[in-house]
Amino acid sequence: MEERRMITRIDYHADSVIVVREDLRKIYGKVKNVSPLGIAVIVPDDTPSILEKDIIIVADTLIMYADVVREVDQKDGTRLIGLNARKFTGEVLQYLFEHIADNGEDE
Repeated sequence: MEERRMITRIDYHADSVIVVREDLRKIYGKVKNVSPLGIAVIVPDDTPSILEKDIIIVADTLIMYADVVREVDQKDGTRLIGLNARKFTGEVLQYLFEHIADNGEDE
């Protein structure tokens, strides 16, 4: 029997901010496509590797907690970062709620 359902990525272009949970580093990029299970983001090629890190990404109205599962250098001098979605943990949600009202000042 052939599977009739399929989860595919769709083109979705938006500015994004990736926050690396380990050190709260922010990386700015452009979303290329999305699916319910992941996002592909384009960043400059001089962006430090975040492969196998867990991150939070915000793009337009989307917020995703994810693992970085691949990085691929592109011919145009950018890097494609592939993200797989993770379920939000209570700890991550608490962090988000505590920092939503943050006015951007450094702690």
